[in-house]
Amino acid sequence: MLKNIHQDSILNAFFLSIFATAGLFYVNLGGSFLSAFVDGLNIQRDAAGFIVSANKYGAAFGGLLAAIFIKKLVWRKSAYILLLLLISIDIISSQISNANLLIFIRFLHGSIGGFLVGIGLSVIARTSFPDKVFGMLMVVQYSFGSVGIFTVPRLVDAFGYSSVFFVLITFSIMTLLILPIIPDPAEKKVAVNKSGTLSFRAKVLLTICLMSLFLFQASNMGVADFAFELGKDIDLTNKEISNLLTIANVISISGGVLAYLIATRFGRTLPLLIGFSIASLFTYLLNFSENITIYFIANSITGITWGFVIPYLLGLAATFDKYGQMAALAGFVSKIGLASGPLIASFLIIDFGFSVIINLAAFGLLLGCILAVYASKQSSIADNE
Repeated sequence: MLKNIHQDSILNAFFLSIFATAGLFYVNLGGSFLSAFVDGLNIQRDAAGFIVSANKYGAAFGGLLAAIFIKKLVWRKSAYILLLLLISIDIISSQISNANLLIFIRFLHGSIGGFLVGIGLSVIARTSFPDKVFGMLMVVQYSFGSVGIFTVPRLVDAFGYSSVFFVLITFSIMTLLILPIIPDPAEKKVAVNKSGTLSFRAKVLLTICLMSLFLFQASNMGVADFAFELGKDIDLTNKEISNLLTIANVISISGGVLAYLIATRFGRTLPLLIGFSIASLFTYLLNFSENITIYFIANSITGITWGFVIPYLLGLAATFDKYGQMAALAGFVSKIGLASGPLIASFLIIDFGFSVIINLAAFGLLLGCILAVYASKQSSIADNE
């Protein structure tokens, strides 16, 4: 029965979303992943940030390789190999307690995972309604991420920091099991010039879209990876922070649900304008996190906008080619953003504290909003010409 699932079904969207999440699942564990290193290895916040950033920069490198080679790959066979490699490296990581060595190992893990995510994004881009599937991707990431944020701190307290890697292994094994029943995507037509390549105008719009994606991911993740540490600074315990951020993460699922249900019914420009603007406002409100209610609401709303905006940015990138190559490229840029945010924050956190990081992120979101709205609007005009 499952072998005959339709490409445009909600079940296939769910399976594809799991597949596209596996290589980068640690990102969805939020600040609990970084905090596990702080508590488990007894290292400073900046050192833990470097480990997490190395993982994400590796993912960006892998995503770039995927964008280059995606047209030459047999996607399903490649995915099997990459998942097995991920499991192996997570097992090795669980036995290492040296922070410097972990930076190298997690970069390698990220490279393999980023390649896998690039393949997943390219397959989604070749479906009939990529924006909807990207919306489901956010739902899946926030749903499983909520479980992870709730359980990882407790697992670390009970079994040590290495337990975080076994959470990643479990997700990879689940992905291996569903991989055989994902249908191959159908051929997709796109508008190109006579040479079969993107026009100069399309390349410019794609570049602006990718710049916006970078700013959105870097701004959000630069704050999100330190959400646990911000909670500690306002005298919350690990358990209290975990409970608050788990609930916030569950609420954030609604952002992906909205993107899945609305899709492109109102185009992409209006959703991008609304999503970016709200994200910037509530990121700024994190400056007032000494009020626990504001801390909780700001994390919840920024999570909703995160899940809502990303499908439209990835969907916009996916319109530029039929192989999913631009979606894979967007995955690379996305990971560069995810890695750069925490890296920049790691350099600032010790000397300047959280306020500078928060304000920089709010400004980055406003700038990203301008770029995204322009790219989307101009792309819509070009489609109608």
